[in-house]
Parts: sequence; structure tokens; C-alpha cells
Amino acid sequence: MIVLEYISSVIAIIGAAIIIWGVIKGLVALLLAEFRIFRKSRGETEEAEEKVRLGIGFNLILGLEFLIAADIIRTIVEPNLEELGILAAIVAIRIALAYFLGREIGLPGRKL
Repeated sequence: MIVLEYISSVIAIIGAAIIIWGVIKGLVALLLAEFRIFRKSRGETEEAEEKVRLGIGFNLILGLEFLIAADIIRTIVEPNLEELGILAAIVAIRIALAYFLGREIGLPGRKL
């Protein structure tokens, strides 16, 4: 069971790293797009900003999926009613976030 705790922690760290990496990458791309506004038309800059938004959204969804997996594994290690209730609430919130983010960025399979 200690191995599952470590696995859960590693998966949670990976999920957080994906989210952090996506935000950093998006911020750098956004800054570059804003600096290019002086050389390009506004339409091209808006297209670049849309790509940044989609990239950040994709990384958020992927990171949330990893965090959900880590929570499920963590609950397997300590299965009591309180932990199950907390897990259900966390998973429901994260699934709702992933659904609406997926719908916003237009991922296939994320629309009802």
C-alpha cells in the first residue's frame, strides 16, 4: 500500500507539472504574440492569442485528468466513507471543469 501512495504522489506531481508547464508556455507565447502586435495586423495577433488559449486549456484538462487519477489511487489506499465522500466531490468538480474546458476549446468527444 505504501507503493500506491508513492505512485499517487508521483501522478499528482505530474498533473501539477503539466498544468504549470502549460501556463508558463502559454504566458511566454502570449508575451511573444503581444510583442509581435507592432509588426502584424490585429487579426493575426488574435489568432495567436486563440492558439495560446487553446494550448493552456488543453494542458489544464490533461493535468486535471492526472489529478483525478491520483485522487482515485489515494482513496484506494485509505477507503473510508469520509475519503470516499471527499473523492466524489473532488472528482465531480474536476470532471465538470474538464467538461466545460473541453467544450470551450472544442475538443472532440467533450460536447454533449
